[in-house]
Amino acid sequence: MKEIYISEIGDREVVQDFFMVKSAAIRIGSNRKEYFDIMLGDKTGEISGKKWDVAGESEELSQIKAGDLVKIRANVVEWNGSKQLRITKIRLSMPNDNLIIGDYISAAPEDPKEMYDYIYERARNIEDQQLKDLCTGILEEERDRLLYYPAATKNHHAQLGGLLYHMKRMLMNGDGICQVYDILDSDLVATGVILHDMQKLNEIVSNELGMASEYSFEGNMLGHLVMGVRELDKRMTDMGFSREKAVMIEHMILSHHYEPEFGSPKRPMFPEAEVLHFLDIMDARLFDMEDALRTTEPGEFSDRIWTLENRRIYKKKD
Repeated sequence: MKEIYISEIGDREVVQDFFMVKSAAIRIGSNRKEYFDIMLGDKTGEISGKKWDVAGESEELSQIKAGDLVKIRANVVEWNGSKQLRITKIRLSMPNDNLIIGDYISAAPEDPKEMYDYIYERARNIEDQQLKDLCTGILEEERDRLLYYPAATKNHHAQLGGLLYHMKRMLMNGDGICQVYDILDSDLVATGVILHDMQKLNEIVSNELGMASEYSFEGNMLGHLVMGVRELDKRMTDMGFSREKAVMIEHMILSHHYEPEFGSPKRPMFPEAEVLHFLDIMDARLFDMEDALRTTEPGEFSDRIWTLENRRIYKKKD
C-alpha cells in the first residue's frame, strides 16, 4: 500500500516510498561531477529529485528510465520556491512489492470514452458539412490513441486522457462564448478546438498509460502547429475546400499560440482565431492553478508555478 502521495509531502523532512519515473538522466554539475536528475510522479502530481555525486553509480542509475517504478528515500528540500527531493537511496521495484499501478498514473478526472463521445457528438452537430466531415473523420481515425494520449510531456494536461479533457472543456467554453458574441461562427470555433492540438498525437511519444517523456523527430523539428497545417492542407484539398475556408482553418491552427516565441508566426486575424487562442490559454492556466491548489492548504500560497510566470497561487479559506 502506498504510504504517501506527492500531494501529501507538504512540510515533511524525509520521504520513503515508491514513485513512477517520468524522466531520468545523468548530468554534469557546475563542479564537473555527475549527478542523477529525475522527475517522479504519482496520481496526484510530480516532483523533481536529485542524487548528487553519483561517481561509481552512474552505470546502474542510467538503467532507470521513464515508466519504471522506483523506491526512494530522500530529504525534502526547497529550491527556487518549490519542493524538491534530495535522494539518498533509490532502487527499482520488484514483483513482490505488490504495487497498484493506478496509484502512480495521473489521469483526467473523466472517463476517456465519455469525453470522446461528447466531442464526437459535438462534431456531428457542426452544420457546415465539410467541417463536420473533416472533424468526424479525424476523430474516428484517431479514436484509439485519443483515449489515452496526454496533451503535453509535462505541465498542463500531461496525463492519461489529458488531450480529450483539454479539448472537451474548450468546446464547452467555446459554445458558451458563441452564445454571448453573435459575430462568432460556432462551426469555426468548434472545428478549431477539435483540430488545434490533434497533431500532438504525432508530436509527442506516449505509451498507453498516457506517459510522455519525449518528442518525436517531427515534433522536435516542426512542432504540432506546423504538422497540423501540413496535414490539414492535404486533407482539405482532397475534400474540395474553398481556398478561403481552408486558409482560415490553417490560420487558426498556426496562430493559436499567439506569439512567435511560442511557435506562432502569425497572431489571430479574425474573431474565431482570437477566441481559440484564449480558450486554449484559459484552460491551460486554470488546469495549472487547479493542480497547484490541490496540494495547497486553505489560507496558504502554493509553490511557485513556472508556467504561470512563477506566480504563487492562493487558496481561499473554507
